[in-house]
Amino acid sequence: MIPGKTYTPEDFLDIARRRKWLIIVPFVLVATATAIQSRLTPNLYRSETVILVVPQRIDERIVRSIVPGRIEDRLQSIAQQILSRTYLERVILDFDLYAEARKTAGVMENIVDRMRQNDIKVEPVKGDAFRIAFVSGDPHTAMQVTDRLAALFIEANRHDREVLADGTNQFLESQLEDARRRLAEHEKKVEEYRQRYSGQLPTQVESNLQVIQNTQLQVQNLVESLDRDRDRRLILQRSMADLSTPEVITETAAASPPASGESPVDELGEARRKLAELQSRLTEAHPDVIRAKRTVRELETKAAAEAAAMPKTTDVPAAPVAHVSAAEATRLAKLRNLQSEMANLDRQIAQKEAEEHRLRGVITGYQARIEAAPARESELIELTRDYTTLQSVYTSLLGKREDSKVAANLEKRQAGEQFRILDPARVPEQPFSPNRLRMNLMGAMAGLVLGLGFAGLLEYRDTSLRTDDDVVTSIGLPVLAMIPMMVTSAEERRRIRTRWMMVFTAAATVVLVTAAILWKVAAH
Repeated sequence: MIPGKTYTPEDFLDIARRRKWLIIVPFVLVATATAIQSRLTPNLYRSETVILVVPQRIDERIVRSIVPGRIEDRLQSIAQQILSRTYLERVILDFDLYAEARKTAGVMENIVDRMRQNDIKVEPVKGDAFRIAFVSGDPHTAMQVTDRLAALFIEANRHDREVLADGTNQFLESQLEDARRRLAEHEKKVEEYRQRYSGQLPTQVESNLQVIQNTQLQVQNLVESLDRDRDRRLILQRSMADLSTPEVITETAAASPPASGESPVDELGEARRKLAELQSRLTEAHPDVIRAKRTVRELETKAAAEAAAMPKTTDVPAAPVAHVSAAEATRLAKLRNLQSEMANLDRQIAQKEAEEHRLRGVITGYQARIEAAPARESELIELTRDYTTLQSVYTSLLGKREDSKVAANLEKRQAGEQFRILDPARVPEQPFSPNRLRMNLMGAMAGLVLGLGFAGLLEYRDTSLRTDDDVVTSIGLPVLAMIPMMVTSAEERRRIRTRWMMVFTAAATVVLVTAAILWKVAAH
């Protein structure tokens, strides 16, 4: 390149004319090699199928699916499973794929990697569908392998859904069994607690109060009955005393005026009735009840002392039957009747006093139960809170277990989500690869660019002055005359020899490249 020179299109054409062999030879070599390579490259056929994800036929509001997640995520999981060595190695052996590679290389892992990375394509398409494609040198093999892969995807999806449904069902069954065991243990604890503190529970307070009220009424009636019996006993005691000394009593009754005021027996009866009335309204610790009890005890002591002051009926001498008058016999018969009635009355009073003591003990026991109810309530709340939690967990797991059973049955009946072949694989009619036209064009362009590059490089390093303009541009002096280039016969022969050597070299290069490509194709 001459410094300072401005190149015109005519200059570039002149350069191309002078360097035509440097441009033609690389162009021919690269274009020829590319054409041979594209011709010898085997055809590859691609067969593909489209699989549609069909949703379950039953409304999800009725039966919820147990296989959550998007189709892309599940497709990736299934693809990793199908594209594993276990499945692909079986496909390779069934269809005798890569026979030459298996004979020469012998490493199945490399062949599986080649099949997985280069020849199989799994990609989702618009909507709930995805495409499976396989590339092979034989169109029928491509279709058969594509069908096998589609069948594997469909079977893997069905099997995975069934396994997931069974696994979910078994997991829920184990959790439900554990919840049932814990619930039964807690129910047993609650039952033991209720049995241990029966009568002290908060729900039994009303019944305890009712029992206390009824028992207090019984005690009141019993006290009133006891008062009547005791009054009757005092009357019997006085009657027996009167019958023991009939003459004295008769004379005393005739001589003495009637006593004024009430007798101790009447006062005792009145005091007992007043005490019973107070006990029905007030507690035992009330001052009025204590005062009334003290009054009753004093009157009972007074009445007993009065009765003790009378003559004993047991000291009545027995008279001979023959000398007893009719009046005396009547008196003795009445006395025996009174004594019998007194004995019965004493037994009745003792029974009623024992019953009163028992009833008051019952009242005390039920009052203790009512007082213990708040503590039992707090303990029972804690127990029932845990029981309620366990019961809600058990109910929730029971519902989920039933839903899981329905979903598992849905999967077994193949009424759930399924993979269905929308577009089956077909035998490809045209090769998928190589694109020979594009290959040849790219090879020709590469050869042309390579030749132009060589020519441009040599022209850049060439500083020869070929025209008067080059001289003027280079040294800035006017040209007086031009001497044409004189070529001798030796130089002409040398130039012809050089051209033939270049042609021979180009031809040899084409032959060598073709042989190398043929050997490479034969090796594979």
